[in-house]
Amino acid sequence: MIYHDNEDIRLITCANAPAVIQHHLNDCRQERRPYVFVTPTMREITCLQRILVPVTLLEEEVYKAQICTYLSRKTGATIVLMPAHDYGHKARTNMQRIISHILSIRQTSGDPIPYEILPAHKNSFSLTREAVERQRESAHQLLLLTASREYGWDDILFGPPERRAIMRSQVPVMLVNPRADLFSLCD
Repeated sequence: MIYHDNEDIRLITCANAPAVIQHHLNDCRQERRPYVFVTPTMREITCLQRILVPVTLLEEEVYKAQICTYLSRKTGATIVLMPAHDYGHKARTNMQRIISHILSIRQTSGDPIPYEILPAHKNSFSLTREAVERQRESAHQLLLLTASREYGWDDILFGPPERRAIMRSQVPVMLVNPRADLFSLCD
């Protein structure tokens, strides 16, 4: 296990074992910065071209807009938004707020931030699993997820969805904690 800290992002390289990943997830529960998991079972990424961003009904999903636009501006990567297939409107509203942020960055900086919409087949509660499956068949180099707010009994017994995503993903997984005082990435 290796921690690579810089001012903006924490990089965690570790074995692809449930106990090891859970240990690091527990250590990062209070982290204000985004953190990236890389395991030996993931493909080596030399160039960031596509970032898969699942969007659920939770309010904290909108914070991922700052992260993905920052990464896109630095690397030129396309942001692939995957809104949940919910009956309500919250996931679509969150996606529209992310798109508004992308467009506002485009207006202020003058540089276009490429994005696509990839509709999901599953609802917000199964979206993490679908995102991992779809990144396997697509050409994404990063999966951007929101960590669980709190661990319930099912997360304690069976593991949180982000741990399963890290274990099954073939690309690095970036996590953002749902906090009110999150770190803002700077240019």
